Amino acid sequence: MALNYLLVFLTGLIPLVTGFVWYNPKVFGNIWMKAAGVTPEQGKSMNMLLTFGLTYLFSLMLSMILFSVVIHQTHLYSILLGSPGFGQENSDLMNYIEEFMAKYGGNYRTFKHGALHGTIAGIFFALPVIAVNALFEMKGFKYVAVNAGFWILNLMLMGGIICAFG
Repeated sequence: MALNYLLVFLTGLIPLVTGFVWYNPKVFGNIWMKAAGVTPEQGKSMNMLLTFGLTYLFSLMLSMILFSVVIHQTHLYSILLGSPGFGQENSDLMNYIEEFMAKYGGNYRTFKHGALHGTIAGIFFALPVIAVNALFEMKGFKYVAVNAGFWILNLMLMGGIICAFG
């Protein structure tokens, strides 16, 4: 099962798209700016090309790792990677993998399942990282809630799409 690069590039756009809505002043933008200590003037002075470019790059990294988190069948390949016959056409091992994938390759390959794992990743990876940073930056609950909520939503959407279409 190869990484679907087109899907990775497309799901990498999700945080950019949701960010335009989430951080809009009419949604959570004003709450975030106040909690983060950012003024509209500071926002206007940032290098947008660099910010959005790096955001997309980091989102691509998230998409790539989510692929293996939400599609459980990828673990079969990682388990058998070093085994004799791996990658050799018509070897016993490759025949076993093909049979296994034919029988079980579609199990748990739904948007709902991927969204569940994306949400779990958001809660157990993104939230703790954001919260620890917020503690040392002396930011409050609203800062954590807005930022962690954003990443939980994005990882849910990304995971769902990757699992359903990967």
